[in-house]
Amino acid sequence: MPILLCPPEWRPTLMATHDRITPTPKPAWLKVPVPQGAEVQRLRGILRGRGLHTVCEEARCPNLGECWAGGTATFMVLGDTCTRGCRFCSVKTRSQGQPVDADEPRKVAEAAGAMGLSYVVLTMVDRDDLEDGGAAHVAATVRAIKQQRPNMLVEALTGDFHGESAHLATVLAGGPDVFAHNLETVERLTPRVRDRRCSYAQSLQVLAEAKRLATVAGRPVVTKSSLMLGLGESEREVETAMDDLRQHGVDVLTLGQYLRPTTLHLPVREHLTPARFAAYEQRARRKGFLYVASGPLVRSSYKAAEFYIEGMLRRQELPAAETP
Repeated sequence: MPILLCPPEWRPTLMATHDRITPTPKPAWLKVPVPQGAEVQRLRGILRGRGLHTVCEEARCPNLGECWAGGTATFMVLGDTCTRGCRFCSVKTRSQGQPVDADEPRKVAEAAGAMGLSYVVLTMVDRDDLEDGGAAHVAATVRAIKQQRPNMLVEALTGDFHGESAHLATVLAGGPDVFAHNLETVERLTPRVRDRRCSYAQSLQVLAEAKRLATVAGRPVVTKSSLMLGLGESEREVETAMDDLRQHGVDVLTLGQYLRPTTLHLPVREHLTPARFAAYEQRARRKGFLYVASGPLVRSSYKAAEFYIEGMLRRQELPAAETP
């Protein structure tokens, strides 16, 4: 499995944090069976045969089996090595990413078709080593999927592209139905949790700018973001983050429990109960989000949220992006 290769200057902070907090056992509601079975193996074979990666596997998602069986999957494009090093993420990180596979858009489109998916999430590793951050590659992958299966819905879950409007416009020109970018955590914790090149304000601006660009282009998209809980945030801070997301036009929100991938990553400060997640969901709905998925095992790419969005898009209750 991939490990986080932290820059040397981060390791003392991470290890000091680890030394101060004793890991607590996972509560019963976080214990799920390891995804297995003939169907999971069949889908893995389709991916491995094309040299593709999914964030379902790279991020060790506990919902892999449920989502794959339910007709959704999250492909990770631009390689499996990120040029940023957020302290919650298990994806490999180095200053230089892997060479871009120009044939990857076709491979992803073929795999999505072979897997029988109806809703595809494309996420990406950050590629600060590329001139456009990988925006054109993401757009090309969206187009390839749409060309092969016009009725398949595509969500683009991207990095922040350093807030560059031109790169966001490139992604949106590919025609995704949903544009997603994760706020990840509350403002106070952002410098500790995310890579130093990320910022709370920049992520909010990316979400607002994506909405604006899509609207101006006449192809409005659903915008979506996610928060991890259990990193030491207060309820007031979570409420503020929800308000900030709504003020920046975000339509869909997912809330989930942070789970520590390895001892080199930030420790879990708190395991929130299902009841607390349910309470957060009610608060978020009252703030005007079109849909909220909130629970210990909810992730930014989560079958329940995608199923609901798919239903709304197919019923045309939300504006779907048109394929150019």
